[in-house]
Amino acid sequence: MTGTLVNTAAVLVGGLAGTLLGSGLSERIRETVITGMSLVVVVLGMKMALETSNILIVLGSITLGGITGEIIHLQRRLDSLGNFLERKISKYPFLSRGKFSQGFVTASLLFCVGPMTILGSIQDGLSGDSSLLIVKSVLDGFAALAFASVLGMGVTFSAVVVLVVQGSLTLGSSLFSEILTEGMVSELTATGGVIMLGIAVHMLELKKLRLANYLPALLFAPLIVWISCIIQG
Repeated sequence: MTGTLVNTAAVLVGGLAGTLLGSGLSERIRETVITGMSLVVVVLGMKMALETSNILIVLGSITLGGITGEIIHLQRRLDSLGNFLERKISKYPFLSRGKFSQGFVTASLLFCVGPMTILGSIQDGLSGDSSLLIVKSVLDGFAALAFASVLGMGVTFSAVVVLVVQGSLTLGSSLFSEILTEGMVSELTATGGVIMLGIAVHMLELKKLRLANYLPALLFAPLIVWISCIIQG
């Protein structure tokens, strides 16, 4: 769990520092920062999406995942959690500065859909090697700082989601390592890349997307690969 604890701490520190920094930034500078971060997310998402060896698997995963997410109202539930936290801290002006709910949801998705989350957590759980998560921690820390300077304290609270998601993957690492093949990881990474592109679209305010509803796609990607292998013999 060392890597997950370091990653959680990095998001906390970066988020707090960003919130402090953001209070002194003008609206114009905040807009420039968020646009720059959005463009970086576009590049990262495209790089991940190109990991696929069969775009139809990604298409199927996103489609089935989106339908499942809409049926179980994932976005609504995550938004409700963000709004609940926002109401709880609303009496503290410093903590409630910025777009709390948007920051919480956006950062939670960004920090948890990448391949380093899955591979790093499994590696940490199986061998105790937290090097991949340490690298991720540095990246997430700087990202948290940049996002929190614009979106406020909600980014910091996403550290709880990082702890839960990566902690669960680490504790269940022996099971996941037996299930996930190299092909499954590639398609899962590509599917996560498409979701990250959606995050960038949402951040740039090109279209309001219910991104959390696509999270089940990360489960469908390896499942479709497994079914394909069975069909092909």
